[in-house]
Amino acid sequence: MTRVNNLSGQQRAELNLSTFLSWAASKTAADFREMVTRGQLNRTEIATETGFAKSVLTQNPRVRECLQQLENRLRAEGVLPPFVDRSAVIEPASVVSTDATNPRAAADKARLKRLEAENAALKAELISLRAQLQRYAAMEAVLASSGRLPR
Repeated sequence: MTRVNNLSGQQRAELNLSTFLSWAASKTAADFREMVTRGQLNRTEIATETGFAKSVLTQNPRVRECLQQLENRLRAEGVLPPFVDRSAVIEPASVVSTDATNPRAAADKARLKRLEAENAALKAELISLRAQLQRYAAMEAVLASSGRLPR
């Protein structure tokens, strides 16, 4: 396996795009609903689950475009709320959270969030490993049919 540090910028960009697309494909509408922050998908959570820096989401043009398309599709499906211009919205100075009064609920919510992030990372890894397994199974079949491997 090629080390990520040895990749050129273009190769790293392609790897990041591939990782993002497989991550997005592994998510359900319910998963995306859990990631909504201020009317869009939480960029920090996406970066954590995909394993690359948050800056990839803004600096890699193809990843940025795919993320925008994903959010537009989720808005059309009703998963994300309609886009609102934040400069026109005035938010209250202080909002009291119900979790602040119930520490157990806050701990449960944090644990659930952590487990969901871990689950998403494992799903993305599973997709990658299945693709590798298919590739190696095909290579094994060719080697076995050519007599280079015992059957």
